[in-house]
Amino acid sequence: MELILKVYIYRDGARPIFHQPHLRGIYASEGWFMKLMEENRQFVTRDPEMAHLFYLPYSMRQLGMALYVPNSHNLKPLSIFLRDYTNTIAAKYPFWNRTHGSDHFLVACHDWGPYTLTAHEELTKNTIKALCNADTSEGIFVARKDVSLPETTIRTPRKPLRNVGGFRVSQRPLLAFFAGNMHGRVRPTLLKHWQDKHEDMKIYGPLPLRVSRKMSYVQHMKSSKFCICPMGYEVNSPRIIESIYYECVPVIIADNFPPPLSDVLDWSKFSVAVAEKDIPKLREILVAIPMRRYLTMQINVKMVQKHFLWNPRPIRYDLFHMILHSIWSSRLNQIQIPES
Repeated sequence: MELILKVYIYRDGARPIFHQPHLRGIYASEGWFMKLMEENRQFVTRDPEMAHLFYLPYSMRQLGMALYVPNSHNLKPLSIFLRDYTNTIAAKYPFWNRTHGSDHFLVACHDWGPYTLTAHEELTKNTIKALCNADTSEGIFVARKDVSLPETTIRTPRKPLRNVGGFRVSQRPLLAFFAGNMHGRVRPTLLKHWQDKHEDMKIYGPLPLRVSRKMSYVQHMKSSKFCICPMGYEVNSPRIIESIYYECVPVIIADNFPPPLSDVLDWSKFSVAVAEKDIPKLREILVAIPMRRYLTMQINVKMVQKHFLWNPRPIRYDLFHMILHSIWSSRLNQIQIPES
């Protein structure tokens, strides 16, 4: 990839929806990728005839801020906007029509990302979609063609790696930790079964002020062996990558969710997947993991951490490179090798 890949970025589209990355919050992945892609000199080409891939540089988060009417529950204006943009690209340039969009890609982390594509059939079915909301049960995200995008919470854009790192295992007295809002179908079940049941399992709704005064959310993650990552309204959770940042083994509770970068990383080596129906057995599952296996998993979390970092200037094998590699691999897998 490093020697061959060239990406053409369409210059069309006005800010803030296009070319204006949002670098803070839980949807920051799409913004950081856009920022680093548009600044890149190694992979970007100004000559579209040289390109292997074509990037549609819009921000799903900015699109929602610009066009969504609060409390309307109506995503149609967003879908129509992307349909019209895609049609404009197809009419203005010859590149979309050569492959019907299959060598084009988009990167969208907002939960609504998949649902705003559906007004344009080729945009939905043919493009390579890097999505945080990578739900294989809904018929939009296609496993092995599309890319499961890590959902990374960035609180300080000037220091995206702030607080990365964790405590050694001997300083992790808690078996498991979760705190968060109670939306979706999974989290209320988690709370019902495990809140206030065991001293070494700290399972909360929003972290109570009386608790956070003594130990912050980040300190809880750094003091836990396992960090519980249940889906909310959608399958992904920023806690998955936060767990890796704080060197806590993630426990993913989200059916129909292919973990990010699973085309190259074996998640079974550094995380635990728990089926939604097995939430009542959660403690039993975690306690049954032998200490030797846990220690190996925790070491592996630290080893894969570099693949999930947004560096201000991209470094080989970091998250920018890994996402781009997954998109590139997807395109290669689509191309059929002719029989000799």
